[in-house]
Amino acid sequence: MPGMHSYHHGDLRQALIAATETLLAEQGPESFSLREAARRAGVSPAAPAHHFGDSSGLLTAVATQGFEGLAQALREGEERGGKDARRRLREQGIAYVQYAIRYPGRFRLMFSHALLRKDPDLQRAGNEAFLVLENGVRAAFAAPASAALSPEAWSAVLALWSVVHGYAHLAIAGRLEPLQCKPRGKAPADVLAFLLDRVIDGCVPRKAKR
Repeated sequence: MPGMHSYHHGDLRQALIAATETLLAEQGPESFSLREAARRAGVSPAAPAHHFGDSSGLLTAVATQGFEGLAQALREGEERGGKDARRRLREQGIAYVQYAIRYPGRFRLMFSHALLRKDPDLQRAGNEAFLVLENGVRAAFAAPASAALSPEAWSAVLALWSVVHGYAHLAIAGRLEPLQCKPRGKAPADVLAFLLDRVIDGCVPRKAKR
């Protein structure tokens, strides 16, 4: 068929994932078309079925890679925080929002459960990303790895995730710029840092420096 490319097994899978990423960035997950992803990848409309079965399978694969990328971004943010557990949490939060802004279509897809399959790899990747935050809070509370988190520590996990997740969705929806983040005249990135500092001050003890 003219214009169609020849791929090795793994190459076709990655080509379809890359095409899907492009479509998600352009029009979001709700308007995704499996046929258009195949066209962008230069293969027949039937080709995705060999690797993913249907659109849900392809989107699930992209979301899985998305959570893997988010976990890596959180780890890198944590490393930038150095030895101070509170600062590591702050850098994790900034990294979370930066990841969403860099990959808005992918980020929205990752939490669009109606479009995704119940898949063990997706669940593993999502849990892995959440565990980075949980372990960051665990370190800040000096909680042993084998111990259950205290109610106060779980409250800190929920508060931090709520702030960065909500802020990320506002940012990628373009809701922050019209407001010009008027409180204290700060730019959006400065407002995020300000909010994270206040949440950490209110939820996380100061004594841990691990």
